[in-house]
Amino acid sequence: MAPRSRQIKRSLMTMMLLTSGVVVVITCATFSAYELLSARQLALRDLTTLGEVVAANSTGALAFDDAQGALETLSALRAEPHLVAAGLYTRDGKLFARYPRGVSAAALPATPPRSGYRFEGPSLIGVQPVAQGDRRLGTLYVRSDLGAIYQRFRLYALIAVLVLGLTAVVAYLVATRLQREISGPILALAGTARSVSENRDYSVRAPPAAGNELGLLTDAFNHMLTRIEEGQLRLHTQLTRLDLLHRITHAIGERQDLPSIFQVVLGTLEQDLPIDFGCACLYEAGTDTVSLATVGAGSVPHAQTLGLTEREAIPIDQNGLSRCVEGQLVYEPDTREVYFPFPGRFARSGLLSLIIAPLLVENRVFGMLVAARAADHAFSSADCEFLLQLSQHVALAARQAQLHEALQRAYDDLSQSQQTVLQQERLRALGQMASGIAHDINNAISPVSLYTDTLLEREPNLSERARSYLVTIQRAIEDVAETVARMREFYRPRERQLVLARVDLNRTIGQVVDLTHARWSDLPQQRGVVIRLEQALEPHLPEIMGAEVEIRDALTNLIFNAVDAMPDGGTLTLRTSTGPRPSRTGEAQAPYVQVEVCDSGIGMSEETRRRCLEPFYTTKGERGTGLGLAMVYGMVQRHSAELEIDSELGKGTTLRLIFPVSEVVQDATHQVSASQGPLRRLSILLVDDDPLILKSLRDILEADGHRVKAADGGQNGIDAFAAALQGGAPFDVVITDLGMPYVDGRKVAAAIEAAAPETPLILLTGWGKRLLSEDDIPPHVDRVLSKPPKIHDIRTALAALVADRPRVA
Repeated sequence: MAPRSRQIKRSLMTMMLLTSGVVVVITCATFSAYELLSARQLALRDLTTLGEVVAANSTGALAFDDAQGALETLSALRAEPHLVAAGLYTRDGKLFARYPRGVSAAALPATPPRSGYRFEGPSLIGVQPVAQGDRRLGTLYVRSDLGAIYQRFRLYALIAVLVLGLTAVVAYLVATRLQREISGPILALAGTARSVSENRDYSVRAPPAAGNELGLLTDAFNHMLTRIEEGQLRLHTQLTRLDLLHRITHAIGERQDLPSIFQVVLGTLEQDLPIDFGCACLYEAGTDTVSLATVGAGSVPHAQTLGLTEREAIPIDQNGLSRCVEGQLVYEPDTREVYFPFPGRFARSGLLSLIIAPLLVENRVFGMLVAARAADHAFSSADCEFLLQLSQHVALAARQAQLHEALQRAYDDLSQSQQTVLQQERLRALGQMASGIAHDINNAISPVSLYTDTLLEREPNLSERARSYLVTIQRAIEDVAETVARMREFYRPRERQLVLARVDLNRTIGQVVDLTHARWSDLPQQRGVVIRLEQALEPHLPEIMGAEVEIRDALTNLIFNAVDAMPDGGTLTLRTSTGPRPSRTGEAQAPYVQVEVCDSGIGMSEETRRRCLEPFYTTKGERGTGLGLAMVYGMVQRHSAELEIDSELGKGTTLRLIFPVSEVVQDATHQVSASQGPLRRLSILLVDDDPLILKSLRDILEADGHRVKAADGGQNGIDAFAAALQGGAPFDVVITDLGMPYVDGRKVAAAIEAAAPETPLILLTGWGKRLLSEDDIPPHVDRVLSKPPKIHDIRTALAALVADRPRVA
């Protein structure tokens, strides 16, 4: 037994025994005091009675002075053992007789004291007058000890001791039972309280006590423990939910996209709340449906049972969803009792408890969180409160994710715009530069073009090899001229008019292979890399109508890209084929010609494949402009063709150009009248600031039999024309450049028009194609030719102009 238990029991026992002892002692003391008073009064009364009787019997002896009779009368006092002395006095106060016989006279007073009975010291004294009638005869004196009283008190003391002992035994027995009934519940309460305090276990209960105050105390204590346990359970639940909310909030705070936020929330709810089904829906204000955005990973089987798929549009019924989009938390404790479509799905799937919490931000509902359990009435009010609080946090996180996504899009758009502006600025600078140097480039290649045409036309003894070289040079010059002409698109984009002609794609591919040989063969070999070229060209390939220069440029770009995609070498395959292909209407089979450029390089990711045709999109960093494939795609569109891209990372890429085969129409610009005969000898004035142009043109025209005068610069040309006109030998035709210092071609044309309006004027310029396409032909100009000039174009223009006008006199 514990010390405190012993102390409680000992204290209770001591208290009970002391209480009983005190009660008994007080009772005995009261009884003793009463008996003391009663014994004294009784002794006094007995002595008084005895004295009166003896005094009455002594009247005769005193009256007759009978001493013997007086002695006999006093001897009657032997019946009272405690009477120690007695004396009979005469009327005059003399001792007449004494008792007992042997008592000395000194034991009695010499004269009788005053009458009466009283206690004096340890004796009881009585003085009784002896009278006969009214005559006093003498006095009786008696003295008794207190032995009778003392004997009675000893008896009472013995009785008191016995009573006290018996009372102690009885009190002990009673106290033992009482302390068991009292201390037992108290000790049980103390033990229960100690267990609760030490173990923090509020599920223990004190054993019930009898139906008294201690029973009430025990019941109240157990009720208090019940309330504390409920409070602890609620507190633990709240702390658990708070921790869960904190973990979810922390997790979604690290994410910036809606799908991952919803997945984290739903996955945590499925595992820790837990729930049997969870999903998130999005709502667009003003619509009558919500779309299913995300289903929890553990809820997919239930979603299949419910017939719910991601991005499915769910109609908003008049219950549940309609209240939720108004911002209310909806709790259906038993979906079997709700006769609406959406809760009905859950009832049929065995999900009987349903909560729909709105995702509300700035008083606007943009979605909802759906949670369900299989049992009915499975969600408590605490669960509802938790899901409502969670929905508020999720709504804020989702709103932040939406804002982040919008900001990211804006940032990406801004970055793209900045990149586009930078690229456009670069292109504008390039275009301005191209515009500035186009004249010089065309001037530089014009002599080469003229002499090449002359050699091919007038030197029949050229070897086949030399003639092939000259044809390649001629083709390269044409490509350079076309490239310079297209440079204006960089700074002044405008749809160009295609000049279509017959194009043999097999021949064009051969030309492109020759032009790009250094890029796919020589340069890689300098780095120790080998690129193998394979050609699978279908024989008798049908010709198509197209712009050969553009097609050749597109194929060149594709080959360059293929080489760049094989930094460690590989195989470059060029393939052509033909066959029927469904038309765009799907009604007929249209013939087509297909060109494939294949590489075994690094391939493209899906993102790159999707964006590779966007202008300015490049994966080559600073080395790329992002315009190569965009220009190829532009060529494809202008030719009403198709472009297909097949690519796989690590395996390579195939780009497929598909051209429709249509009826070939001869280009009218290349038709020369068969009836046109040789030109008569003309007097021609050449005006240019480039001496090489002047020399080459003079050589070509003089070789055709014309008389040519060359003027270096615009002012010299005007002076030469004026001098010839004054000398009576005017020029038949004037050919002038446009861009010359001080006096340009426009001023020359104006001066010629003013001096001799009937003289035809040909403007030969590097900007010829731009002037023609933009309809910006200067006044007083009869014909515009582009540099580098073609002998055929010059002859055709001279023939047309001379045929339309009479010979100048």
